[in-house]
Amino acid sequence: MPANGGTGSNLDLLKGLRELYEVTGGGSSKVTVAVIDGAVDFTHEVFKGADLRTALGANTMSAEAGDKMAEHGTHVASILFGQPGTEVEGICPGVRGVIIPVYDAASGSAPQLEVARAIELAIEEGADIINFSGGQYSDTGVADQWLSDAVVRCAEAGVLLIAAAGNDGCECLHVPAAASTALAVGAIDSSGEPMDFSNWGHGYSCNGITAPGAEILGAVPGGGVSRLSGTSFATPMVAGVAALLLSQGRESVSGAAPSSLMIREIMLRGAAPCGRNDVNICQRLLSGTIDVEGAVAEMSEAMVVGPTGVSPAGGCGCGGPTDSSNAEPAVSASSSMLSGVSPSMADAPEGQNMVYTLGNLSYDFGTEARRDSFKQLMPPVEINGEIVPPNPYDARQLVSYLSDSLSEARALTWTLNIELTPVYALEPTGAFGADLYARLLDMLAGEIQAEDDESYIQRVSIPGKLTGNTVRLFSGQVVPVLQLENPRGMYGWKQNALIAQAAEAVSGRSTATADLNTIQTNLRGFLDRIYYDLRNLGVLSSDRALNFAATNAFQAAMVFSEALGGGMQLESIETEMSPFARADSDAWDVKMKFFDPENTRRARRVYRFTVDVSELMPVTLGDVRSWTTAN
Repeated sequence: MPANGGTGSNLDLLKGLRELYEVTGGGSSKVTVAVIDGAVDFTHEVFKGADLRTALGANTMSAEAGDKMAEHGTHVASILFGQPGTEVEGICPGVRGVIIPVYDAASGSAPQLEVARAIELAIEEGADIINFSGGQYSDTGVADQWLSDAVVRCAEAGVLLIAAAGNDGCECLHVPAAASTALAVGAIDSSGEPMDFSNWGHGYSCNGITAPGAEILGAVPGGGVSRLSGTSFATPMVAGVAALLLSQGRESVSGAAPSSLMIREIMLRGAAPCGRNDVNICQRLLSGTIDVEGAVAEMSEAMVVGPTGVSPAGGCGCGGPTDSSNAEPAVSASSSMLSGVSPSMADAPEGQNMVYTLGNLSYDFGTEARRDSFKQLMPPVEINGEIVPPNPYDARQLVSYLSDSLSEARALTWTLNIELTPVYALEPTGAFGADLYARLLDMLAGEIQAEDDESYIQRVSIPGKLTGNTVRLFSGQVVPVLQLENPRGMYGWKQNALIAQAAEAVSGRSTATADLNTIQTNLRGFLDRIYYDLRNLGVLSSDRALNFAATNAFQAAMVFSEALGGGMQLESIETEMSPFARADSDAWDVKMKFFDPENTRRARRVYRFTVDVSELMPVTLGDVRSWTTAN
């Protein structure tokens, strides 16, 4: 329960917090907290001695005095990581901190895609807890597919996502806080009363907790401190306590260490329930108010009894929404300033900036001046006997021009799109730069062919490294730069040619029971399915393995000829860390299961790829294995 507010240290805002802080020494270096927020002024004196940096591959931005985005990010980070003896005593200064900026400095917001990308980077960084003091209002409480998938991956990886409930002052939800596996945070004042701006709602009554959010002390970029109010600043209060509890559990020798998701359940169970008879007040307190002593007691019991019965989905019997929505692609910071946010720094483990992704190629001019320069350079074209000015947006005209002037390909911003959404800007570099531009041009030339043409390219596979740099597209969208170093691994999916070749091979076998058209239909459905089912950013090790397995499966579709020729269809795609791998590898088993839609009692057919993604160019280990299974 809150002790006081507006004066003194943040450690004194919750009863029992300073005692937990002292027991844990301010947190263990074995615990990692990622902050998805704004730019952080790492030079501020409160961070001197902190184990704090920007995630490798994340957008890098400067944190300057007067920048509202940096003010938000620096304030939030200092609540967590401010060092002992400084103006801002952080709640968990001893843990490892990773900053991941997402907000555009001009708009103060970010697409849900960027938040999803940041969550996946946090998982790759080994985060135990993610603090996201932001969100987007949602009528349904459902995020778009990108963000929904990232939140699911977060829970599957055992990472606790703590997010702000929002400052609309209504019975309404924000994403991703409304996700059933997240821990939503509302704000209370120094008397324990819910603050007028703090959101509430049915979903939060299951996965939400309230914490002090009034006049919270934090650092200001350029020096000095300030006090700010909002669910943005209540969120790191909860994340800091979660980090201390997890630190205590990992340092204990008396029982099984709790997982991050167990800490979520422990905090919800240990929360102080509403003791009022006023229903309106109680619903605004969500599932209860953070209670450090109650959480410590719950954890002590859990560590003795063990993890049995502790569920990461909350303890009140209601789940959150799980389907996708068409929410507006903008996520803004949840603070009383109603502003967005943005950070900077480096030094991460090798390999955590690698990407292997699937999508479609496109290009962008960035500015009107760049577009007009291509108009001037490109020759006019003849259409129906008339000479007309060139159109740089016509990919056929552009490909024809670049075929004779390849050096001009460098003046374009090449993009990798997924479902028409640019997700990366592609930057060929190094000794193979010219070859890489030529490969991109060849792929684009294949994508503009007629869809029934054998040379038509439907997808591309791209390996690269995140640089931490970004590019602003002509539309205003900001996307991260993916650096391409070698043509190896860049592959164009000529699906029509493959289907014709594989179908002919399958139909000629005595074991085939389907005609040529059926086999072609099954093959096309299989290849489309593995692309759409695997839609991801290619950042997580498991996703790189999936994407490479999909590319490998495409190149060797005849491996599946027995299943597809027998009328079977793809049922599921799963990944798990491979138990059979070299000590220095990052190997994953990718399993594709096929079923017979006309005979569900027929045994399933399983194919397994083992993929090592420890290098920029993934590699399969051994042959594709296959077996049948009853389910």
